[in-house]
Amino acid sequence: MQSFAATHIGCVRDENQDRVKVANYGEGVLAVVFDGMGGERAGQEASRIAEEEFFAHFNKSYRDSMDPHALRNLLISSVSAANTVIYTTARMNYKNFGMGTTCVAAFVDETCISVVNVGDSRAYYYANGNIKQITTDHTVVNMLLEHGRIQPSEIANHPQRHMLTRAVGVEKTVRPDYFRVDRRDEEFQLLLCSDGLSGYCGNAELAHVLEQELTAQACVEQLIKAALDKGGRDNVSVAIVTQ
Repeated sequence: MQSFAATHIGCVRDENQDRVKVANYGEGVLAVVFDGMGGERAGQEASRIAEEEFFAHFNKSYRDSMDPHALRNLLISSVSAANTVIYTTARMNYKNFGMGTTCVAAFVDETCISVVNVGDSRAYYYANGNIKQITTDHTVVNMLLEHGRIQPSEIANHPQRHMLTRAVGVEKTVRPDYFRVDRRDEEFQLLLCSDGLSGYCGNAELAHVLEQELTAQACVEQLIKAALDKGGRDNVSVAIVTQ
């Protein structure tokens, strides 16, 4: 497997509040994207803490050849560990009030892809010319859509399109979603990204880059460029795992 991750501040932001990382664990790969939020530098601090705490917890408990159930529990508990530290930090300093971050994390091994997410950072699976969003956005507009109160065509211009219904560190406890994708395809690409990419590039545009059979690094660079070419009004973070 190949993997690569990168983040870009974008074209208009003063700071990058995203964090992205990939790490190898034997035959497995862990990829994680965090998109921080909060006033001043609180979002940047939230994503930094989340990355440090997530990996500290994961590294402490990970064992080779963990079964999918154990991996699920470890990924969820790693998010919870990050949530606890961010939540506590926010309440120790009023300047950090409301700090939080999205999180999407995926562990890829020889049998399956295990994914957890909180917020609107996404995971996509691409194989055989088809792209599918694995995760579900925790946003107000997605909630309204699920309840039939808005139409898909209204999402792009809805005034609450960026409002999250769930984030890491905002509440005392957090409930990540979990998804499992069994590895049935000999060749595939797993894409993780912040909304700095998914907010500007639709599935067809993402698939156009993924279908070009680029290296993981070249693919990440092309996807970031695609977001920047559309104005890059947000931080852009991308991680790719490819087989």
